[in-house]
Parts: sequence; C-alpha cells; structure tokens
Amino acid sequence: MLAVIDYGAGNLRSVLHALNHLGADTLQLVRTPQDLKGADKIILPGVGAFGAGMQQLAAQELIAPLQDMVRRGVPYLGICLGMQFLFEHSDEMGDFAGLGLLAGDVTRFPAFPDLKVPHMGWNQLNVQRESPISKGIETGQYAYFVHSYYCRPARSSDVLFSVDYGIPFTAGVARDNIFGVQFHPEKSQQVGLQILRNFLAM
Repeated sequence: MLAVIDYGAGNLRSVLHALNHLGADTLQLVRTPQDLKGADKIILPGVGAFGAGMQQLAAQELIAPLQDMVRRGVPYLGICLGMQFLFEHSDEMGDFAGLGLLAGDVTRFPAFPDLKVPHMGWNQLNVQRESPISKGIETGQYAYFVHSYYCRPARSSDVLFSVDYGIPFTAGVARDNIFGVQFHPEKSQQVGLQILRNFLAM
C-alpha cells in the first residue's frame, strides 16, 4: 500500500492525479496514525510554511509514526516541503524542528540583486550521483520549482540533485530508504513522472 500524507497541502490533488496516471491503485490517503498501518511506501507532498506544516502533522499525531516507519526502512519520498521536513530544523518564520531523519537545516535564499525570491519556474538539474530514484534522469533536464527556502544537508553524501539559482543548492536527497525532491514532480512533466515511477517501482 502506498500511503500519501494529507495534512491539507494544496498540491495534493495534482500529486494524486500523477500517481493515478502511473497506475498506483493501492493508494491510501493518510490523515491519522491508523491510516498508516500496512503502508509499504510513503509520499509526503507539501506546500506552504515549514512551521505550520509541522504543527499540522503534530495535530494529526503523525510525527512519531512517520519517524518510526522510516527508521524501520519504509521508503519515503518527500516533495517540496515534504523534503524540507526531513531535516532537523528550519528558520522559516522562527525556529521549528523537523522530522530529524536527515542531518541539516532549511534556510531562506539570500537576497539576490538580479533574481527573484521565491525561486519559481523551470530550472536544470545537476545529477550528483546514481540512486534508484534518479534512474533515467540526466543532468540538464528541467524540473519545476516554487520555493523561497532551501535545504542544507550536513552530509554531502545525501545530495542527489543540485540546482544553480544565484547559489548552488540541494534540489534532491537520497539516503537508504529516504528520498526527497525540492521540485514538484507532479508539475515537471516527464522528468517528474519518471521520479514517481522510480519510487513506485521500489
């Protein structure tokens, strides 16, 4: 069973549409810890503010069950804010703890003289290494981004994709059964569908 976490994020419908297009028929929307039972894969899509998202996961009593399942080896794919949640904390609108499944933090892009924040639109991926989630993805392919904050992994070995936007930043991570992408695969056409297809095939 594929568990898709529903904490009220606005991009859930388009993520579900992409998954249904790929034939993910054993799909469970998760709003409570009980909904997670029997899951063999987890996707956490998200948009919005880090602190508000973590507070909503806490209100639904999903934080500890998510941490436990991922630490036991259940594959997890975080999308956009769902990737940021993987880290220890974010300084978005304060200092908020994340899931702490990867070492590192989340911070806002600096002010650029000639680039707008949020980083919005298509940008080219740089593939840093091989991973089951990146099969079929090549450096130079485009993905779609909408974000003002970016992840800073403490371990360079966790970085799967990077992107240049004023500075080089981490656009995808992979460690064991943990995966995350800062871009939106549900809006990234064939590149995004390939990412989701790879995850479903695990």
